[in-house]
Amino acid sequence: MTTRYSSIDVLRTIAIIVMVVVHFSENLAGYTPGVAGLGAPLFVFLSGASYFLWSDGKGARQSSSQEVSKVSVRRGLFVFGAGIAFTVLVWLPEDVFNWDVLTFIGSALLVLNVLRCVPKSICVLVACLAVILSPVLQHIADYPAFWEQGYFDYDWTLSDVVLGYLVAGYFPIFPWIALSIAGYLCASHLFTRDGAECDRARASKRMALLGLSLAAASAILVIARPMMTNVVASRFFGGWDLYPPSLEYVMGTLGMAIVLFSVLHRFLDLQPVPKSWNGPLAVAEMFSRYSLTIYVLHHIVHIWPLWMVGYSQTGEPTAFWQQALTLDWACVLAAGFLVACWLVFHKLGARRIWGLEHCMRWVCD
Repeated sequence: MTTRYSSIDVLRTIAIIVMVVVHFSENLAGYTPGVAGLGAPLFVFLSGASYFLWSDGKGARQSSSQEVSKVSVRRGLFVFGAGIAFTVLVWLPEDVFNWDVLTFIGSALLVLNVLRCVPKSICVLVACLAVILSPVLQHIADYPAFWEQGYFDYDWTLSDVVLGYLVAGYFPIFPWIALSIAGYLCASHLFTRDGAECDRARASKRMALLGLSLAAASAILVIARPMMTNVVASRFFGGWDLYPPSLEYVMGTLGMAIVLFSVLHRFLDLQPVPKSWNGPLAVAEMFSRYSLTIYVLHHIVHIWPLWMVGYSQTGEPTAFWQQALTLDWACVLAAGFLVACWLVFHKLGARRIWGLEHCMRWVCD
């Protein structure tokens, strides 16, 4: 059994809550909260950190590298397949290749399985290249041509599907793989099986400084962008933008993830926490355990009714898209969904025999 760390549970809970609130607000009320674009980077970053802990735990239990690779590939393909099924069943068949976060995480597990066998310096190089090359690849692929009114719109051709997967989709390999690799590297630096607690505390401080440096560099680039030439600003620096994920956005969200990860590791994992925190941490652990399931469910519970009502009243499933409810009611439903998740999964207890996570373990491990 992999050791659980409260820092990861808390961060993953923050990520899933942010995504739930943002999606309910955007899809039902047409309002984009200020925290939009902050949940997904945390989710992706933590996928890399969790993969390190899982694979390192396998090694500690004397599993061979070949065994770890086999399970890694099965898990990666399972999550990728779940992502394809998710897009078909939730976003309608015509959007099957919009490359959601689940298909990306499945792909990231396959990449990390390869990178765990190479020196960390190579991992750092791959992550840096993914970030640096992304603006160039977006320009070569003509990223804006794939987006219409803020949505990924592709033709059913091999070139469009491949370009969407690599560069132009919602969560393409470039640059998002850099966040998964960064999560893997940060976890490998912080969660060492040997070493004194003081050494791990110093490591967390160094990681926090690195994260602050990335966040500061991102802020400087955002401020300096108006002073750049049009060619440089348009081709290499896009301001703070999620679609496409700009250099500033990737650096800023990565810095944020590293800082939060390092600080929470220092105060939640390396020292005893007050007993009064046990309740909130137990809630965070529950949300973290079922994060993939909750991610899928929160789309189903608000998108399916939206499609059904739209189709029954107008014949067009998307008739009430972003105008079904007021913002207040959308937020109330988001909060109600989160409370319902806690009640249901708390009632199920610690057996963990339900959800997408259990299916993955049952099929792949």
